[in-house]
Amino acid sequence: MDYVWYTGVPRHATGQPFVKGNPGSPYAITDWRDVNAYLADDPARRMEEFDALLARTHAAGLRVLIDYIPNHVAPDYEGPIRHYDWCDGDWTDTRKNDWSAPETQAEMLGILRFWASRGVDGFRCDMVELVPPECLKALISAVKADYPHLLFVAEVYGRENYRRYLDDVGFDLLYDKSGLYDCLRAVCCSGATARGITWNWQWLGDMQPRMLNFLENHDEQRLASPEFLGSAAKGFAPLACSLLFNTASFMLYFGQEVGEDGIEGADGRTSIFNWSDPPELRELFRSLHGGALAPAEAAVLERYRELLRYARRPAFADGGTWDLTYCNEDAPGYDPNRHFAFVRFDASEAWLVVCNFSPDPASVRLTLPPDLRSRCPGLPAMAETKVASFDATVIQLV
Repeated sequence: MDYVWYTGVPRHATGQPFVKGNPGSPYAITDWRDVNAYLADDPARRMEEFDALLARTHAAGLRVLIDYIPNHVAPDYEGPIRHYDWCDGDWTDTRKNDWSAPETQAEMLGILRFWASRGVDGFRCDMVELVPPECLKALISAVKADYPHLLFVAEVYGRENYRRYLDDVGFDLLYDKSGLYDCLRAVCCSGATARGITWNWQWLGDMQPRMLNFLENHDEQRLASPEFLGSAAKGFAPLACSLLFNTASFMLYFGQEVGEDGIEGADGRTSIFNWSDPPELRELFRSLHGGALAPAEAAVLERYRELLRYARRPAFADGGTWDLTYCNEDAPGYDPNRHFAFVRFDASEAWLVVCNFSPDPASVRLTLPPDLRSRCPGLPAMAETKVASFDATVIQLV
């Protein structure tokens, strides 16, 4: 793990008639240069406590992301940002920012500089397609002149906009929500063909390493929720694919690693509007402080740890990818609609990953093509393995 995204840090609106939920949305900002008092042990010293959190995180070898919301502020915002008296869609707890105003552009740059000067290492940038791209380009360029290490992650939904926000605007990573996430969800829940994983990969081309893959976030339903897969144990095939298929970064949402199912929230999501006490996350906290996880949660956590250990190996972190579906359409036991197989390799090792999106276990015999074998000396011409239902198998070939 390289970064921790601390959500809900800048002070948002709460306790007002327009606020949705209690304490309210962390995306309706009241004061961009303050943190939420309820996060602090001593609210009067909350900025000091945030600085201490940054120091602890850095001491642990991790870097920090926080939210940056350029499109809107809360109705009770007071500051230089100019905003209209209307909101986008049903975001009635916000007001749309006026980016034509020089004051807005200057303050939004000042906000980035403020948090970067405190030691924040990057920003997850909310709904950037609703903001003039030329303004975002100017901000990123200006702040990176002084803080070149900053990481900018964009929430972008239109695949047709991916290249623009990477190559022109200057974001480092983009959510691949409309690509791999939607593809995997369709394979898992709607019976879509697993060939779609190949199609998305081919479409991305050289943009692939600059994607941020994920299976959960605050906008999406929990993997283990009844509205998605219904069980964390059914999520290992999409996990292995999203985490191991390429060199893209992967985002792990809090509690996902122990099968949090969002049951205490609405429609399979852990609420970002209301106080919440996710049960699996509570148990995970206790296990880190002398307690023990239930066997089911412990098994899910161990499987996540296993796959994450693979992801740190050089062949997975920086190596090449070889999709095997094209040469195994008729391979014994292999169903290209419900299975997905690939090889990850570098100069010293090669690994086979087979993902099974089917309720039936599989035993497959796969061809490893000559072009791949020429890049990986010692690689066999065939590979056989078994994979359980709704699961993935990882085996070392070289």
